[in-house]
Amino acid sequence: MKPIKLQTNIPSLKGTLAIPGDKSISHRSIMFGAIAEGETTVTNFLLGEDCLSTISCFKKLGVSIQQQEDKVIINGKGFNGLEEPSEILDVGNSGTTIRLLIGILAGRPFHSVLVGDESIGKRPMTRVTKPLKLMGAVIQGRKNGEFTPLSIKGGNVKEINYELPVASAQVKSSLLFAGLQTKGVTTVIEPVKTRDHTERMIKKFGGEIEIDGRTIHLKGGQRLSGTRIHVPGDISSAAFFLVAGSIVPNSEITLKNVGLNPTRTGIIDVMKEMGADITIIPSEDDTFEPCGDIVIKSSILNGITIEGDMIPRLIDEIPVIALLATQAEGDTVIKDAQELKVKETNRIDTVVNELVMLGAKIIATDDGMIIKGKSNLKGGTVSSHGDHRIGMMLSIAAAICKDEVFLENEESIYISYPSFFEHLKSLQ
Repeated sequence: MKPIKLQTNIPSLKGTLAIPGDKSISHRSIMFGAIAEGETTVTNFLLGEDCLSTISCFKKLGVSIQQQEDKVIINGKGFNGLEEPSEILDVGNSGTTIRLLIGILAGRPFHSVLVGDESIGKRPMTRVTKPLKLMGAVIQGRKNGEFTPLSIKGGNVKEINYELPVASAQVKSSLLFAGLQTKGVTTVIEPVKTRDHTERMIKKFGGEIEIDGRTIHLKGGQRLSGTRIHVPGDISSAAFFLVAGSIVPNSEITLKNVGLNPTRTGIIDVMKEMGADITIIPSEDDTFEPCGDIVIKSSILNGITIEGDMIPRLIDEIPVIALLATQAEGDTVIKDAQELKVKETNRIDTVVNELVMLGAKIIATDDGMIIKGKSNLKGGTVSSHGDHRIGMMLSIAAAICKDEVFLENEESIYISYPSFFEHLKSLQ
């Protein structure tokens, strides 16, 4: 497709945005609604391509799902209500869909095949398939189950005591889905605490789960009940406008109803440490996920080091944090972020290469990057490389570029934020 011309040299950004629903919670709401008994109603569901892939897969598994714009109604019949699919389950570009769905299918006594797009075909699945095989699932795929297509013959899974070798909410969630289908107690130990949407949702659907620091105990055989879910705005999507409001001069943006789950708010903590002018207005609504409004104003920023336990709390926001760091005084160092290499792209190399194209002073390291500020960004032709977060980061970068910027593969942005360009334009 022909590259699109991005808006550059924007003088200010002002206004209010309602951020689309959280992608992680939207995925899980469909999955839990499908395995629960009774009706589940989801509002503010994210209408991105990834989440629609999840709906498509569960319809093929025999689940009745009705959709009215961002309202979704799921008629769940429990785990036993899932049916053997008559066709291949295509997850599109969604890593969350495939990794969590593998855990659900591991306990079902039928055969299924999972595929995805070219990007999914390069993403490692052994981190999920290895422990699920230990639980009794029969899983085959390219390179001994490392890559799609994956063939799964589930049923009769047994509990497991498993220490995760990598900090991954997707792997943890997959094992918990499988654990719900066992007769015993599954224990998952995390190296550091990751996003806990799955644990919260188990409780929301009437289940019981015990959490002791980094150790999680889940009893199998529980029956979940349908419920109502209102999805808060996605802080990973809000992050692009948090950064835009900080680096575009004379800006003030209010972001409404944004999820403020402590396992996801690393972006806010880091921005505050860098000197960003951020105000949080917590919601008083009784909800299973904390949320609130965020006000961001342009500010003077300073470089910092980001590492260790902070990384899992902002792993998806690192591309746009790198852009933020190009406008900070001094060096910003990002460490312990090897997980970036196995996202939709190798986000270490992609972020560095694309920002360098725009004039940033940034170098890649084995586990992150070093960004030297403050850089005057210019212009050029850049690409999302099919990665939605790279595409949005580059679109925000263009806002402070002096010269013309053209973006290739902008369609990837619609995976998680279909109204992104419309929202950006509304603030000008």
